[in-house]
Amino acid sequence: MVRLRCTVGRVELKNPLIAAAAEHMIDAAGVEAAIRAGAGAAVVKSTNESEAAKDQLQRAEYVALGADWRPVPWSGDAPDDVTIASRSGLTPQFFETWLDQAVALERKARARDCVLVASLILADLDQAVGMARQVEQAGLPVLEFNIGTPYASQAAKGAVSTELSPERVGAIVARIRQTVSIPLWIKLTGQSERVPDLADAAFSNGADSVVMAGRLLGFIPDVETLEPMLGTSLAVGGFWNLPLTCQWLALSRARLGPDRPLIGINGARNGLDIARMLLAGASAAGIASAVMLRGFGVIGDSLAELDRWLEGKGLTAGDAVGLAADRRKSFAQMPLRTDHWRQFIPAAPEPGRETR
Repeated sequence: MVRLRCTVGRVELKNPLIAAAAEHMIDAAGVEAAIRAGAGAAVVKSTNESEAAKDQLQRAEYVALGADWRPVPWSGDAPDDVTIASRSGLTPQFFETWLDQAVALERKARARDCVLVASLILADLDQAVGMARQVEQAGLPVLEFNIGTPYASQAAKGAVSTELSPERVGAIVARIRQTVSIPLWIKLTGQSERVPDLADAAFSNGADSVVMAGRLLGFIPDVETLEPMLGTSLAVGGFWNLPLTCQWLALSRARLGPDRPLIGINGARNGLDIARMLLAGASAAGIASAVMLRGFGVIGDSLAELDRWLEGKGLTAGDAVGLAADRRKSFAQMPLRTDHWRQFIPAAPEPGRETR
């Protein structure tokens, strides 16, 4: 539909829903399912040259947690307020196999007006440069380069990377941009108070778009077993991450201006969550965990919900980008509400009647 069409820099999408990379985007069948479900873009699961990163996938584990931090069934019946916690890893395929599969999938994506996005994740930069060159030479239309995985501090040395320095982000992006001319999307970490600075460094050195931001690294003690949940620190995400993503989007838009296309990731479960990311400044938004948990029907349902919302507001997807972010005020600009805070505290018990 016309009102769903959008642009991310040089890339035109039929809609702003990006089927983001996760384990369900490893096999060709999963990517094809996302394409058939109507995603505007589909990101194949990331790869690099590291055997340790492939080994990490074979040690991976996943859990859906309810509001009480106890496991709930991994299914579409999981509550809306579920948190996904995991140890993950990269595709088990050799690079040549992964690339051949991506090329075949790109033809199928193009036939359905879907943009296939190849995703590399940083381990060794020289190796990444060589892989990026092969991605372009193979004819793939967009490259996502992930330098913001949450796992680097816990993974085997050299498996993946979490870049926290704007200077290093700039140097890395410059190397990749010198290598390829296709649209380059840089995926950044959310584990930093300097996300807008990291985004600025990426754009200043040739990124076409910035994806913000990678999941957070957390630690969840199990009160029954007294052990760490799944044995270690975990990448965590859920509905509660949406305000954090939208904050980074709004701050980055304010810092960089409206002409720097951003992609929101983490926290979107449905069409209205995509709308929230658009309003915060994203040109498009990725969904991964919700699809992995509930199935590929999430994509079609989300697009239908987003389209209804746009129609009801008389907007196109492009019109919605940044509307709320551009109206964001500082605390000092908010109206004075003298003693308003008193309406939000509990009444103190009378002397001698304290509760126990």
